Amino acid sequence: MDLILFPVPIPCVCMLEDQPKFCLYARKSSESDERQAMSIDGQLSEMKAMAKKEKLNIVSTITESHSAKESGQRPEFNNLLQGIDEEEYNAILTWAPDRLSRNAGDLGRIVDLMDQGKLHTIKTYSQSFSNNPNEKFLLMILCSQAKLENDNRGVNVKRGLRNKCEFGIRPGPAPIGYKNILKANRISIVVIDEEKAPVVKEMFNKVANLGYSGRMVKKWLDDMDFRTKNNCRMPLSRIYKALENPFYYGEFKYGDKFYKGTYEPLISKKIFEKVQIQLKVAPRQWNKQLFPFKKICVCGSCGGSVTAEIKYKRLKNNKVHTHIYYHCNRIKKYSCDEPYITEQELIKQLIVYLPNLKLKTRFLMEEFDNEINKLQHLKDTVLKERYPNIQLTPHSEIYNNNQNNNYSENKLSMLKNYLLHILQFGTPEERIKILAGVTSKFRLAERQLKLI
Repeated sequence: MDLILFPVPIPCVCMLEDQPKFCLYARKSSESDERQAMSIDGQLSEMKAMAKKEKLNIVSTITESHSAKESGQRPEFNNLLQGIDEEEYNAILTWAPDRLSRNAGDLGRIVDLMDQGKLHTIKTYSQSFSNNPNEKFLLMILCSQAKLENDNRGVNVKRGLRNKCEFGIRPGPAPIGYKNILKANRISIVVIDEEKAPVVKEMFNKVANLGYSGRMVKKWLDDMDFRTKNNCRMPLSRIYKALENPFYYGEFKYGDKFYKGTYEPLISKKIFEKVQIQLKVAPRQWNKQLFPFKKICVCGSCGGSVTAEIKYKRLKNNKVHTHIYYHCNRIKKYSCDEPYITEQELIKQLIVYLPNLKLKTRFLMEEFDNEINKLQHLKDTVLKERYPNIQLTPHSEIYNNNQNNNYSENKLSMLKNYLLHILQFGTPEERIKILAGVTSKFRLAERQLKLI
């Protein structure tokens, strides 16, 4: 009896190769506008069950928690499109079209990939979109509808905030001295903070009636260890911001418009206006006074910078004596008690350190050359006829030798003598210019300079 053999069916390799390669994409916004959207785990569970039922070939899974309002801002979505562009997969499996895009920019990138033939299919829980005009048009309508919902939500939120302002309720957290209370109908109202309000009220009174500055207010608050809601001391910037806030006399600004609040004001408008006058400072004319030695000194107590000021004293004979004092600027530590030093005493001590100073010799030599040229010009044009043999510059011989060879020692001595001359007899402008060639720094402690 002849044996009859029936051929066994072999799977077609071409059929396996033609099967779409899906990337499973799940997204949930990190913002509160998508509270009702299914969680990422829920999306994955549903889509994997659907893929198993329909025998879909999932080659990759991408998840992220990010808002889709703005174009190109989702890193994992960008990786999804890059994978399609590099042909790692050619289909997307997602819960709904709005998981992919809620803006026109990202939607355009998806449609472009479909037009290029790199993205074949987008499959959601309820429908599919392939690369044909009708289905692409439907996809664009659904994603545009999601964008419209976003835009309308923004408009509604702004309208709601404006309505809240019209009722005298300022949106956002209350300033220090007040606190927000959430009522049963979930409307936040502002009430006085019984603990901090008296301190804030006294802060306004000290500025308006006692002439306190912002720094004086900060010292007063720090001395009593006044703390904010976050248990931090108030920085100077926040003190000024509070002193300039009209909220405390019963009005608040939202957008470009002022509104009348329904809460209890802490101060009167008259006190607030007095504070604003007190805080106004005439613009300072920076660099009108030149203090050459500020940049080479630091405070020996707190390590802060050193500043200077001019004091005038009128004598009995009506002559006015001018004195310049250098001291800590107290920016790093307001209570720094480092004493002042006069400019004359500072120069005397600085001269003692001349042999040990580190100098920019090239820079100083150029300045010295300029001075020599000026003096030579003065000699040639004014004094040449009357005093032809006059020797104006004691360094001229050294200077000529320096032009030849082996002059480093003489040059250094010459430059230090030149620096000594400027320190003793130079103008503030000349001192500032020449001190740019000194790289050494000094600590000013107890009216004594110490080389760092």
